[in-house]
Amino acid sequence: MDFDQLETFIEVSRLSSFSRAAEKRFRTQPAISSQIRSLEEEVGAKLLDRSGGKVSLTASGKLFLKFSEETLDARKAATVAIAETERVPRGEIVVGANEGTCLHILPEVFAHFKKQYPDVSVSIRRADYAKILESVIDNSVDFGVVSMPVTDNRLTAVLIHKDELVLIVTPKHPLAKLKSASAADIAQYPLVMPKVGHTRDALDDLFHEQKLKPRYAMELDSSELLKRFVAADVGVGFISRSNVQEDVQAKVLAAIPLADAAPIRRDLALVFRKDKALSRAALAFIDIAVKIKAADAAASASKR
Repeated sequence: MDFDQLETFIEVSRLSSFSRAAEKRFRTQPAISSQIRSLEEEVGAKLLDRSGGKVSLTASGKLFLKFSEETLDARKAATVAIAETERVPRGEIVVGANEGTCLHILPEVFAHFKKQYPDVSVSIRRADYAKILESVIDNSVDFGVVSMPVTDNRLTAVLIHKDELVLIVTPKHPLAKLKSASAADIAQYPLVMPKVGHTRDALDDLFHEQKLKPRYAMELDSSELLKRFVAADVGVGFISRSNVQEDVQAKVLAAIPLADAAPIRRDLALVFRKDKALSRAALAFIDIAVKIKAADAAASASKR
């Protein structure tokens, strides 16, 4: 029995699926089945019930799941404790974030962190808002980076980046001439929209409040694809200002503030479990993220 087998067993238990666990563990399904079979042979009991087309824990499996989670927690705690005694951050930090955050917000933070703490491994798992929070709750990531607000009372949120939603169009589009665009202005043109998420909810609310019925040209699950289709003049779209700065500088897109009432905020926070004992490395990561993004905000404000 080894840690890798325990991690596989936990994933199968959480997902109730060998195939989904195989995807998450980047293994083949036969490899996952082999690991579970070896575990069952070693403990001398059936841990998972595969009948009825669904995978579920047996009574022995429920006991073994508790043991597995405690064992992996103990391994991580031991690694952290040893690093703490050396007064040097070590170990691993896993961060969950969406596509836009991965591309436009986190690289600078990671670069500064790695320069100061080269012995700490940093990895990122790309996911949407709901899956990021789920990963934080189940401890498969140390931090999530998500849009505010965060309402789950099991989580602590630390603001790291202030942002707002802007309209994006091609530089030759009629709306590009405006200093700001109202919902009524925007609703005259086809829209390229995100399928789901905070941005979609906020925009749906905006149009509903003003009794407007916009025309949706496309609905996409990628912010980068959304920018590309807007650049191709399929329609106009919306995105966080930070995610489009390079495109505006390159004159591929134009960004126009929204004129309706208060700006739609897209502030980002690092979120983690309130009951999580943060390692020295994790605390250092929070500190660097807050300082780097605060410096960026001050620099941007000075240019306006």
